[in-house]
Amino acid sequence: MSSEARSAFESLKKNQSSKLAARCGTRDADIFWLRLERYFEDLYHPLIEVYGQRDDAIEQFGLLFDQMIDAYVSRPESLRLLDLERQFTQRWFQEPNMVGYVFYVDLFAGNLNGIREKIGYLQELGITYLHLMPLLEPSPGNNDGGYAVKDYRKVNPELGTMSDLKQLSEELHACGISLCLDLVLNHTAKEHEWAQKAIAGEQEYLDYYYTFSDRTLPDIYEPDLPEIFPNDAPGNFSWYPNMGDTGRWVWTTFNEFQWDLNYTNPAVFREVVDIMFFLSNQGGDILRLDAAPFIWKREGTNCQNQPEVFKLIQAFRAIMRVVAPGTILKAEAIVPPDELQKYLGVKATVEKQCELAYNNQLMVLLWSSLATHKVNLMTHVFHSSPKMMIGCAPINYLRNHDDIGWAMTDRALETVGENGFLHRQFLNQFYSGNFDGSFAKGSLFQFNPETKDARITGTTASLCGLEKALAIGDENEIDLAVRRILLMHSIIFGFGGIPVIHMGDELGLLNDLSYMNDETKATDNRWMHRPSMDWDKAKLRHDNNTIEGRIFQGLLHLIKARKSTSLLHCFSFFYPMWTGNNSVLAYCQKRAEGTVMVLANFSETQKSIDAKMLDYAEMSGDIRNLLASGAPPNIINGRIHLQTYETMWLADN
Repeated sequence: MSSEARSAFESLKKNQSSKLAARCGTRDADIFWLRLERYFEDLYHPLIEVYGQRDDAIEQFGLLFDQMIDAYVSRPESLRLLDLERQFTQRWFQEPNMVGYVFYVDLFAGNLNGIREKIGYLQELGITYLHLMPLLEPSPGNNDGGYAVKDYRKVNPELGTMSDLKQLSEELHACGISLCLDLVLNHTAKEHEWAQKAIAGEQEYLDYYYTFSDRTLPDIYEPDLPEIFPNDAPGNFSWYPNMGDTGRWVWTTFNEFQWDLNYTNPAVFREVVDIMFFLSNQGGDILRLDAAPFIWKREGTNCQNQPEVFKLIQAFRAIMRVVAPGTILKAEAIVPPDELQKYLGVKATVEKQCELAYNNQLMVLLWSSLATHKVNLMTHVFHSSPKMMIGCAPINYLRNHDDIGWAMTDRALETVGENGFLHRQFLNQFYSGNFDGSFAKGSLFQFNPETKDARITGTTASLCGLEKALAIGDENEIDLAVRRILLMHSIIFGFGGIPVIHMGDELGLLNDLSYMNDETKATDNRWMHRPSMDWDKAKLRHDNNTIEGRIFQGLLHLIKARKSTSLLHCFSFFYPMWTGNNSVLAYCQKRAEGTVMVLANFSETQKSIDAKMLDYAEMSGDIRNLLASGAPPNIINGRIHLQTYETMWLADN
């Protein structure tokens, strides 16, 4: 700890010890001060750098400390015990037994109590990490799928109550399932109490948002700002004629009804910290920090990934490590790999940022390889990507509730002989089903006629060809589609980190066009890949003669194989390998106890590679395929043979 931070800590402890002692026992007070001393520097310096020049800085720090004490002493006893357990096993989220599942509450089970009735289903699938999509009270009507929050302390009444959520979290914990909840950082709904007070002209709450009396500043910012939803919400500022006395412009990065919070105001930071405490004390194990890259604005930039973003996240994490160390943070940062690393920590900020972040790059590369039958781009990017930092883990996924955007750099594409613009155009045409010979059935999302830029929507099964195959009744095409689905999952399950299944993908659910009958959803085709859970199809999951059974049992096989080995622990030495075959991916994960080599054939035909790859990976002894009951790989004439869309996990321990 620096001398400056040490001095500030000692002064705080001297002046505030009696306040804490009056509210909890000696043991709990000692634990609090030990944690605060450990993480004080991590919260002190970033907050001083961001807010230290304010006249009320000392007052704001005092208010923050009071909030920390309030949350600490009100933390349920069961969660305090979980905090202690996770302080002893700080890498709990890196273990291979972590398998995720994500859904909208209403689409999966109707409401929170309905989920409790389906916990057995989650256990059968081997789920240990459950992400409930936005469930807090949203604005009425169109609310961006729940990401326009009206009240952070109430559950959407259609889904249940906060008491229901707490009871669900307790039952999940009893079954070994961690709970992930969304916390929208960048904005609130315009119906939020703070926004309503701002509309009424209350200066305290006008300062909670970015508002402007005229277009002078918005016009300075706007040229550098991207449009998130150019079709539905062009521009980044919205006019409210009834705001205050004369009307004001409000910064609305995403939609008119989502107002950007002003984090230059420390009161906003403290409000968000209080919400973190509240959700953690309801049993949230992971808080997903939605739209984290956008929380700081700077003129002349795109107002994303600014240095202050990482300072505030560091402070968030340090504060949570003191009050609720059993809860970790996940960055929703769909950014290039170099930027993503910042959300997990680099150099001096290792283990000071979020513990989890989305591995968007892997998702994009997988879909690109599936369309081209080539893995050279993926292998090249793996070679050039920064290494994962100690103390964090990626979220590996095939899709999420949003769209698929082709976040690949032109430089990487040029290295493997591709034109960036043309390759993205090809992928959009291929996955929207408009490319000759495409097996996919997706749709373009937010197409920009000027730049030709677009993203893709669709369920995993529909993008992998199952919808088209069923439509034409071709058994061979159905078989290929199922193989593609299992291939794609075999990579995210064969990677260090937390693999996450999107609800319904384990059954091969197809695109659902019923959203078009709902006027609040009809213009947003992302709802196409948000179907309701089909529990009738789920009844077929044990029958290998059905499509549902093949996919479900196939994923269950992958999950069991993953949990059977320590070699897929997130903390391992990862290195990709060139195979000499553009259709076969190879990478290794090495730990002290052995090595696992993942081989994956992205071709519709049988492929082979030189068996010397095993020697190059320094694998020795009996090599066994974890996906074939430990049988040795199929080696003929010195070559490893892989069937259509086959994956092997070869281990030497």
